[in-house]
Amino acid sequence: MEENQTSSLNISDDFYGYSSAAARELPEPDVHIITSAALRVPAHSSILASASPVLENIIDRPRKHRSSERVIPILGVPYDAVVSFVRFLYSFRCSEEEMEKYGIHLLVLSHVYSVPQLKQSCTKVLGDWLTMENVVDVLQLARMCDSPNLYLKCMKLVANNFKAVEKTEGWKFLQDHDPWLELDILHFMDEAELRRKRSRKLREEQSLYLQLSEAMECLEHICTEGCTSVGPYDMEPTEKKEPCSKFSTCQGLQLLIKHFATCKKRVNGGCSRCKRMWQLLRLHSSICEHHDCCRVPLCRQFKLRMQQDNKKDDARWRLLVRKVVSAKAISSLSLPKRKREELQETNNNNNNNHGIRSFRL
Repeated sequence: MEENQTSSLNISDDFYGYSSAAARELPEPDVHIITSAALRVPAHSSILASASPVLENIIDRPRKHRSSERVIPILGVPYDAVVSFVRFLYSFRCSEEEMEKYGIHLLVLSHVYSVPQLKQSCTKVLGDWLTMENVVDVLQLARMCDSPNLYLKCMKLVANNFKAVEKTEGWKFLQDHDPWLELDILHFMDEAELRRKRSRKLREEQSLYLQLSEAMECLEHICTEGCTSVGPYDMEPTEKKEPCSKFSTCQGLQLLIKHFATCKKRVNGGCSRCKRMWQLLRLHSSICEHHDCCRVPLCRQFKLRMQQDNKKDDARWRLLVRKVVSAKAISSLSLPKRKREELQETNNNNNNNHGIRSFRL
Protein backbone atom coordinates (compact mmCIF):
# COMPACT_ATOMS: atom_id res chain seq x y z
CA MET A 1 0.00 0.00 0.00
CA GLU A 2 2.79 2.35 0.95
CA GLU A 3 4.68 1.52 -2.27
CA ASN A 4 1.72 2.80 -4.33
CA GLN A 5 1.49 6.11 -2.48
CA THR A 6 5.14 7.14 -2.73
CA SER A 7 7.75 7.24 -5.49
CA SER A 8 11.53 7.25 -5.29
CA LEU A 9 13.53 10.29 -6.30
CA ASN A 10 15.92 9.85 -9.20
CA ILE A 11 19.48 10.04 -7.86
CA SER A 12 22.27 11.65 -9.84
CA ASP A 13 25.96 11.15 -9.17
CA ASP A 14 26.30 14.45 -7.35
CA PHE A 15 23.09 14.10 -5.31
CA TYR A 16 24.94 13.60 -2.02
CA GLY A 17 27.38 16.43 -2.67
CA TYR A 18 30.19 14.00 -3.50
CA SER A 19 32.25 13.79 -6.65
CA SER A 20 31.05 11.30 -9.24
CA ALA A 21 33.75 8.78 -8.35
CA ALA A 22 33.05 8.99 -4.62
CA ALA A 23 29.29 8.74 -5.20
CA ARG A 24 29.72 5.51 -7.20
CA GLU A 25 31.65 3.96 -4.31
CA LEU A 26 28.69 4.33 -1.93
CA PRO A 27 26.76 1.12 -1.14
CA GLU A 28 23.11 0.72 -1.97
CA PRO A 29 20.83 2.94 0.18
CA ASP A 30 19.29 1.00 3.09
CA VAL A 31 16.82 3.61 4.35
CA HIS A 32 14.26 5.91 2.73
CA ILE A 33 13.10 9.33 3.89
CA ILE A 34 9.49 10.12 3.06
CA THR A 35 8.69 13.80 2.42
CA SER A 36 5.49 15.80 2.31
CA ALA A 37 5.34 15.48 -1.48
CA ALA A 38 5.14 11.67 -1.13
CA LEU A 39 8.60 11.35 -2.58
CA ARG A 40 11.18 8.96 -1.17
CA VAL A 41 14.74 10.13 -0.66
CA PRO A 42 17.12 7.13 -0.49
CA ALA A 43 19.89 7.39 2.09
CA HIS A 44 22.44 5.41 4.08
CA SER A 45 21.63 4.72 7.70
CA SER A 46 25.28 4.78 8.81
CA ILE A 47 25.80 8.31 7.46
CA LEU A 48 22.52 9.63 8.87
CA ALA A 49 23.25 8.12 12.28
CA SER A 50 26.76 9.61 12.42
CA ALA A 51 25.49 13.11 11.51
CA SER A 52 22.40 13.24 13.75
CA PRO A 53 21.81 11.57 17.14
CA VAL A 54 18.05 11.95 16.64
CA LEU A 55 18.14 10.09 13.34
CA GLU A 56 20.38 7.47 14.97
CA ASN A 57 17.67 6.81 17.59
CA ILE A 58 15.02 6.53 14.88
CA ILE A 59 17.14 4.13 12.83
CA ASP A 60 17.93 1.96 15.86
CA ARG A 61 14.26 1.74 16.83
CA PRO A 62 13.00 -1.86 16.61
CA ARG A 63 10.89 -2.67 13.55
CA LYS A 64 7.64 -4.64 13.70
CA HIS A 65 8.84 -7.04 11.00
CA ARG A 66 12.50 -7.79 10.44
CA SER A 67 11.94 -7.89 6.69
CA SER A 68 10.20 -4.49 6.53
CA GLU A 69 12.21 -1.63 5.06
CA ARG A 70 13.49 1.30 7.10
CA VAL A 71 11.47 4.44 6.54
CA ILE A 72 11.98 7.86 8.16
CA PRO A 73 9.17 10.42 7.70
CA ILE A 74 10.26 14.08 7.53
CA LEU A 75 7.03 15.97 6.94
CA GLY A 76 5.86 19.56 7.16
CA VAL A 77 8.60 21.10 4.99
CA PRO A 78 9.07 21.18 1.19
CA TYR A 79 10.71 18.07 -0.19
CA ASP A 80 13.46 20.20 -1.80
CA ALA A 81 14.34 21.43 1.69
CA VAL A 82 14.54 17.80 2.85
CA VAL A 83 16.83 17.00 -0.09
CA SER A 84 19.10 19.95 0.87
CA PHE A 85 19.06 18.73 4.47
CA VAL A 86 20.06 15.19 3.50
CA ARG A 87 22.78 16.50 1.20
CA PHE A 88 24.22 18.52 4.10
CA LEU A 89 24.30 15.40 6.28
CA TYR A 90 26.53 13.78 3.65
CA SER A 91 28.79 16.65 2.62
CA PHE A 92 28.41 19.25 5.43
CA ARG A 93 27.97 21.89 2.72
CA CYS A 94 24.99 23.94 1.66
CA SER A 95 24.89 26.28 -1.34
CA GLU A 96 23.95 29.94 -1.03
CA GLU A 97 20.96 29.34 -3.30
CA GLU A 98 19.67 26.56 -1.02
CA MET A 99 20.13 28.76 2.03
CA GLU A 100 18.25 31.59 0.36
CA LYS A 101 15.32 29.34 -0.59
CA TYR A 102 15.11 27.01 2.40
CA GLY A 103 17.06 28.71 5.21
CA ILE A 104 14.06 28.82 7.54
CA HIS A 105 13.16 25.17 6.89
CA LEU A 106 16.78 24.08 7.29
CA LEU A 107 16.99 25.88 10.64
CA VAL A 108 13.93 23.96 11.85
CA LEU A 109 15.34 20.65 10.61
CA SER A 110 18.76 21.32 12.14
CA HIS A 111 17.08 21.99 15.50
CA VAL A 112 14.68 19.04 15.40
CA TYR A 113 17.35 16.55 14.33
CA SER A 114 20.19 18.12 16.34
CA VAL A 115 22.67 19.09 13.62
CA PRO A 116 24.65 21.98 15.21
CA GLN A 117 26.85 22.74 12.16
CA LEU A 118 23.82 23.34 9.96
CA LYS A 119 22.06 25.28 12.71
CA GLN A 120 25.04 27.61 13.07
CA SER A 121 25.16 28.25 9.31
CA CYS A 122 21.41 28.92 9.13
CA THR A 123 21.57 31.28 12.11
CA LYS A 124 24.29 33.36 10.47
CA VAL A 125 22.58 33.50 7.07
CA LEU A 126 19.16 34.38 8.47
CA GLY A 127 20.73 37.04 10.69
CA ASP A 128 22.37 38.64 7.64
CA TRP A 129 19.10 38.62 5.68
CA LEU A 130 16.84 40.20 8.29
CA THR A 131 14.39 42.86 7.06
CA MET A 132 11.55 44.82 8.60
CA GLU A 133 9.10 42.47 6.90
CA ASN A 134 10.53 39.13 8.06
CA VAL A 135 12.10 40.01 11.42
CA VAL A 136 9.02 39.07 13.48
CA ASP A 137 8.70 35.70 11.74
CA VAL A 138 12.41 34.96 12.20
CA LEU A 139 12.16 36.08 15.84
CA GLN A 140 9.41 33.54 16.52
CA LEU A 141 11.42 30.87 14.74
CA ALA A 142 14.58 31.72 16.70
CA ARG A 143 12.70 31.34 19.98
CA MET A 144 11.15 28.04 18.90
CA CYS A 145 14.51 26.65 17.70
CA ASP A 146 16.45 27.85 20.74
CA SER A 147 18.80 30.10 18.77
CA PRO A 148 19.83 32.86 21.24
CA ASN A 149 22.17 34.75 18.90
CA LEU A 150 19.55 35.04 16.18
CA TYR A 151 16.88 35.87 18.79
CA LEU A 152 18.98 38.72 20.20
CA LYS A 153 19.76 40.10 16.75
CA CYS A 154 16.04 40.12 15.88
CA MET A 155 15.19 41.79 19.20
CA LYS A 156 17.71 44.56 18.58
CA LEU A 157 16.39 45.16 15.07
CA VAL A 158 12.81 45.35 16.34
CA ALA A 159 13.76 47.69 19.21
CA ASN A 160 15.74 50.03 16.94
CA ASN A 161 13.08 50.14 14.21
CA PHE A 162 9.87 49.58 16.15
CA LYS A 163 7.76 52.17 14.31
CA ALA A 164 8.47 50.44 10.99
CA VAL A 165 8.08 46.91 12.39
CA GLU A 166 4.70 47.56 14.04
CA LYS A 167 3.23 48.38 10.61
CA THR A 168 4.06 44.93 9.21
CA GLU A 169 1.69 41.99 8.92
CA GLY A 170 4.02 39.90 11.06
CA TRP A 171 3.61 42.27 14.01
CA LYS A 172 -0.18 42.31 13.63
CA PHE A 173 -0.22 38.50 13.58
CA LEU A 174 2.03 38.47 16.65
CA GLN A 175 -0.34 40.73 18.58
CA ASP A 176 -3.28 38.43 17.80
CA HIS A 177 -1.60 35.08 18.41
CA ASP A 178 1.47 35.46 20.64
CA PRO A 179 0.93 38.10 23.37
CA TRP A 180 3.73 36.65 25.51
CA LEU A 181 6.33 37.30 22.83
CA GLU A 182 4.88 40.78 22.34
CA LEU A 183 5.35 41.38 26.07
CA ASP A 184 8.95 40.11 25.86
CA ILE A 185 9.67 42.54 23.02
CA LEU A 186 8.21 45.52 24.90
CA HIS A 187 10.14 44.51 28.03
CA PHE A 188 13.36 44.25 26.00
CA MET A 189 12.74 47.73 24.56
CA ASP A 190 12.22 49.19 28.05
CA GLU A 191 15.45 47.62 29.28
CA ALA A 192 17.34 48.83 26.20
CA GLU A 193 16.10 52.39 26.83
CA LEU A 194 17.20 52.16 30.48
CA ARG A 195 20.64 50.93 29.38
CA ARG A 196 20.95 53.85 26.95
CA LYS A 197 20.00 56.32 29.70
CA ARG A 198 22.51 54.78 32.13
CA SER A 199 25.20 54.81 29.47
CA ARG A 200 24.45 58.44 28.59
CA LYS A 201 24.53 59.43 32.28
CA LEU A 202 27.82 57.57 32.76
CA ARG A 203 29.37 59.36 29.78
CA GLU A 204 28.20 62.72 31.10
CA GLU A 205 29.61 61.97 34.55
CA GLN A 206 32.90 60.78 33.09
CA SER A 207 33.09 63.96 31.00
CA LEU A 208 32.57 66.04 34.17
CA TYR A 209 35.32 64.14 36.03
CA LEU A 210 37.68 64.63 33.09
CA GLN A 211 36.90 68.37 33.07
CA LEU A 212 37.62 68.59 36.80
CA SER A 213 40.84 66.65 36.32
CA GLU A 214 41.85 69.03 33.55
CA ALA A 215 40.96 71.99 35.78
CA MET A 216 43.27 70.58 38.48
CA GLU A 217 46.12 70.35 35.96
CA CYS A 218 45.47 73.90 34.77
CA LEU A 219 45.38 75.17 38.36
CA GLU A 220 48.81 73.64 39.06
CA HIS A 221 50.09 74.98 35.74
CA ILE A 222 48.91 78.53 36.56
CA CYS A 223 50.38 78.43 40.07
CA THR A 224 53.76 77.04 39.01
CA GLU A 225 54.43 78.42 35.53
CA GLY A 226 51.77 81.04 34.93
CA CYS A 227 49.68 81.35 31.80
CA THR A 228 48.69 84.29 29.63
CA SER A 229 47.49 86.68 32.35
CA VAL A 230 47.72 84.91 35.72
CA GLY A 231 50.71 83.34 37.44
CA PRO A 232 52.78 83.25 40.67
CA TYR A 233 53.46 86.72 42.01
CA ASP A 234 57.24 86.07 42.25
CA MET A 235 57.52 85.51 38.50
CA GLU A 236 57.92 88.46 36.17
CA PRO A 237 55.17 88.60 33.54
CA THR A 238 56.32 88.04 29.97
CA GLU A 239 54.99 90.19 27.18
CA LYS A 240 54.64 87.33 24.73
CA LYS A 241 53.17 84.52 26.83
CA GLU A 242 51.85 81.79 24.53
CA PRO A 243 48.54 80.07 25.39
CA CYS A 244 48.92 76.56 26.82
CA SER A 245 47.62 73.40 25.16
CA LYS A 246 44.47 73.42 27.34
CA PHE A 247 43.81 77.13 27.03
CA SER A 248 40.02 76.79 26.77
CA THR A 249 39.93 75.43 30.33
CA CYS A 250 42.86 77.49 31.53
CA GLN A 251 41.32 80.77 30.36
CA GLY A 252 38.08 80.13 32.26
CA LEU A 253 40.09 79.29 35.37
CA GLN A 254 42.15 82.48 35.04
CA LEU A 255 38.96 84.55 34.85
CA LEU A 256 37.66 82.75 37.95
CA ILE A 257 40.93 83.45 39.82
CA LYS A 258 40.79 87.14 38.88
CA HIS A 259 37.24 87.35 40.18
CA PHE A 260 38.17 85.46 43.35
CA ALA A 261 41.03 87.86 44.09
CA THR A 262 38.89 91.00 43.80
CA CYS A 263 35.40 89.90 44.87
CA LYS A 264 34.05 91.49 48.04
CA LYS A 265 31.05 89.23 48.48
CA ARG A 266 33.13 86.15 49.19
CA VAL A 267 33.83 87.37 52.72
CA ASN A 268 30.20 86.77 53.61
CA GLY A 269 29.93 83.66 51.43
CA GLY A 270 27.46 85.32 49.08
CA CYS A 271 29.23 84.73 45.75
CA SER A 272 28.59 81.51 43.81
CA ARG A 273 31.70 81.96 41.65
CA CYS A 274 33.90 82.31 44.73
CA LYS A 275 32.31 79.18 46.23
CA ARG A 276 33.25 77.35 43.05
CA MET A 277 36.85 78.55 43.44
CA TRP A 278 36.93 77.38 47.07
CA GLN A 279 35.67 73.96 45.95
CA LEU A 280 38.38 73.71 43.28
CA LEU A 281 41.06 74.60 45.83
CA ARG A 282 39.66 72.06 48.27
CA LEU A 283 39.49 69.42 45.54
CA HIS A 284 43.10 70.07 44.62
CA SER A 285 44.15 69.70 48.26
CA SER A 286 42.26 66.40 48.49
CA ILE A 287 44.18 64.86 45.59
CA CYS A 288 47.55 66.61 46.05
CA GLU A 289 50.39 64.41 47.32
CA HIS A 290 52.93 67.23 47.88
CA HIS A 291 51.29 69.59 50.37
CA ASP A 292 54.53 70.83 51.91
CA CYS A 293 55.96 72.06 48.64
CA CYS A 294 52.81 72.66 46.58
CA ARG A 295 52.50 76.13 45.06
CA VAL A 296 48.70 76.10 44.83
CA PRO A 297 47.22 78.58 47.36
CA LEU A 298 45.75 77.13 50.59
CA CYS A 299 46.69 73.56 49.66
CA ARG A 300 48.37 72.79 52.98
CA GLN A 301 45.79 74.73 55.01
CA PHE A 302 42.94 72.74 53.51
CA LYS A 303 44.78 69.50 54.24
CA LEU A 304 45.44 70.46 57.87
CA ARG A 305 41.85 71.53 58.31
CA MET A 306 40.60 68.19 56.98
CA GLN A 307 42.95 66.33 59.33
CA GLN A 308 41.91 68.40 62.35
CA ASP A 309 38.22 68.26 61.58
CA ASN A 310 36.56 65.67 63.82
CA LYS A 311 33.73 65.11 61.35
CA LYS A 312 34.35 62.63 58.59
CA ASP A 313 34.39 63.88 55.03
CA ASP A 314 31.12 63.75 53.21
CA ALA A 315 30.74 60.41 51.37
CA ARG A 316 29.76 62.17 48.16
CA TRP A 317 32.87 64.36 48.37
CA ARG A 318 35.13 61.31 48.87
CA LEU A 319 33.49 59.65 45.88
CA LEU A 320 34.09 62.78 43.78
CA VAL A 321 37.77 62.79 44.77
CA ARG A 322 38.15 59.13 43.78
CA LYS A 323 36.44 59.69 40.43
CA VAL A 324 38.64 62.71 39.61
CA VAL A 325 41.80 60.79 40.58
CA SER A 326 40.65 57.88 38.39
CA ALA A 327 39.91 60.22 35.48
CA LYS A 328 43.34 61.80 35.88
CA ALA A 329 45.00 58.36 35.80
CA ILE A 330 43.06 57.33 32.69
CA SER A 331 43.93 60.62 31.01
CA SER A 332 47.64 60.19 31.77
CA LEU A 333 47.64 56.59 30.50
CA SER A 334 46.23 57.77 27.17
CA LEU A 335 49.36 59.90 26.63
CA PRO A 336 52.43 58.48 24.87
CA LYS A 337 55.13 57.11 27.19
CA ARG A 338 57.60 59.88 26.33
CA LYS A 339 55.00 62.57 27.06
CA ARG A 340 54.20 60.95 30.44
CA GLU A 341 57.87 60.95 31.38
CA GLU A 342 58.25 64.62 30.44
CA LEU A 343 55.13 65.48 32.45
CA GLN A 344 56.42 63.57 35.49
CA GLU A 345 59.78 65.37 35.28
CA THR A 346 58.05 68.75 35.07
CA ASN A 347 55.92 67.93 38.12
CA ASN A 348 59.00 66.91 40.10
CA ASN A 349 60.77 70.15 39.22
CA ASN A 350 57.72 72.19 40.16
CA ASN A 351 57.39 70.39 43.49
CA ASN A 352 60.92 71.42 44.43
CA ASN A 353 59.91 75.12 44.40
CA HIS A 354 58.63 76.23 47.81
CA GLY A 355 56.55 78.92 49.40
CA ILE A 356 54.56 80.82 46.79
CA ARG A 357 50.86 80.83 47.60
CA SER A 358 49.59 83.93 45.87
CA PHE A 359 48.84 84.97 42.29
CA ARG A 360 50.16 87.64 40.00
CA LEU A 361 47.16 89.13 38.17
